[in-house]
Amino acid sequence: MQLFIMRHGEAQNFVEQGSRDDSQRALTTEGELEAKMMANWLQKMKVKPKQVFVSPYVRAQQTCGIACSMMETAITTLDFITPSGDAKQVHDFIDGWCSDQQALTEQQSELKQESLLIIAHMPLVSYLVAQLTQFEHAPIFATAGIAHIDYDIDIMQGQLLSMVSPLDLC
Repeated sequence: MQLFIMRHGEAQNFVEQGSRDDSQRALTTEGELEAKMMANWLQKMKVKPKQVFVSPYVRAQQTCGIACSMMETAITTLDFITPSGDAKQVHDFIDGWCSDQQALTEQQSELKQESLLIIAHMPLVSYLVAQLTQFEHAPIFATAGIAHIDYDIDIMQGQLLSMVSPLDLC
């Protein structure tokens, strides 16, 4: 399974937003541009996720809308993938989802070639990459950055293959 873990694009600060409700922070113009750049990168890399899981926060939902606008994929909002979410819980959820997909798929090799996209926040995305790969250091994500993990569903661990950000594409 190919896992793509994406951080949302740049979001408004609390002053710009006019509120202290973190869940309602929207993307800035820069954040929208970052999401579009990464959407183009996903398309260029021929990433067509079987499923997208996204945070309920506005900035992640907006990033998802932009990043997935050219994809025909199922999108599900998960209320536990927030900035303070638990990486172990998300890892367990991914493993459960993979097991369910395995039960539905006749050939396990088909599932191994599928991909999954998760759109969430710092610090969760960093901790999640470390959790999924048993990497001792959690990587830092640029806004709209994407980590690509080759995930072995048999051992429920993966290998971090790359990290790409909008700055890498300039």
